[in-house]
Amino acid sequence: MPRRSGPAHVQYVTVHGHRRAYVRMGTGPALLLLHGLGCDHTTWAPVLESLARTHTVIAPDLLGHGESDKPRADYSLGGYANGMRDLLTLLGIDTVTVVGHSFGGGVAMQFAYQFPERTERLVLVASGGLGPEVTPAIRAITTPGFHQAMAVLSAPGIRHLTTGAMRLLAGSGVSQLRDLGEVAAIYDSFKDPRARAAIRHVVRAVVDWKGQIVTMADRAYLTEAMPMCVVWGADDLVIPVGHASNARALAPTAQVEIVPNAGHFPHKDHPERFVKIVRDFIRSTEPSRYDRDHWRDLIDAGPPEAPVQAEAGQSPRSPVHAVRRAAGA
Repeated sequence: MPRRSGPAHVQYVTVHGHRRAYVRMGTGPALLLLHGLGCDHTTWAPVLESLARTHTVIAPDLLGHGESDKPRADYSLGGYANGMRDLLTLLGIDTVTVVGHSFGGGVAMQFAYQFPERTERLVLVASGGLGPEVTPAIRAITTPGFHQAMAVLSAPGIRHLTTGAMRLLAGSGVSQLRDLGEVAAIYDSFKDPRARAAIRHVVRAVVDWKGQIVTMADRAYLTEAMPMCVVWGADDLVIPVGHASNARALAPTAQVEIVPNAGHFPHKDHPERFVKIVRDFIRSTEPSRYDRDHWRDLIDAGPPEAPVQAEAGQSPRSPVHAVRRAAGA
């Protein structure tokens, strides 16, 4: 039965014994929206209804987040990509345009790498995986004692006082503080010890004390026939906007959109502009079509020149020119 756009209704499905929460809205070509670290599907609330007017929108709570289960499990990027493939299979969806925010961008890239036959396009929003720099607050999660310290800091009195102050500051009109509302929601979720443990496992898989350790640089050439769009807030204090330049170096023909007066959540700061960017990108590109022989040839040839991992503060030194839009490919 066709699904109509309207208020988001959370549904549940069990995958490999674990309950997964997700929202499904609208009809048309499928969009998979992947949230960031410590967030859930509600981060997409400002854009869900608009996108659902033209697309079937699937917005899950990743395992360990939101209303999904938080087991002792595989919280690697590969594990998350597998989980999204299995969720889509159960929902009867074969191919999607994947939109990933922050950590969800890393999952989106991994999904496209592991399952190119199911990926039509890639939209990265303030994404991880494009450079080493990341806010010290995320690096702190990898340190010994984080779980115990957060158990104290997330006690009711301290948590209510801190999250209340964050939300007040977020509404102060000071641009550098705009993201504190989202940070408050993430902090509040740490009251659940299972959520704290899951987040710690997630971060340790992709970040160490120096910053991000997972990058798409060495495999970017495999996305040769896959259209890619990169969206970033000009005032992002979580992952520097300079990483959008890294994306340009890895994928010279990717569409890059820098949103003025936006922080780490451009889809929340300027939802109408974000929806327009996504819709225009989809309209202007043809979906990627997987060709196994072509994929094998790409792997056999390797990148034009081996990418060099960027050090903090630098752009990747790589002339990778193999990322092209699928139109005409």
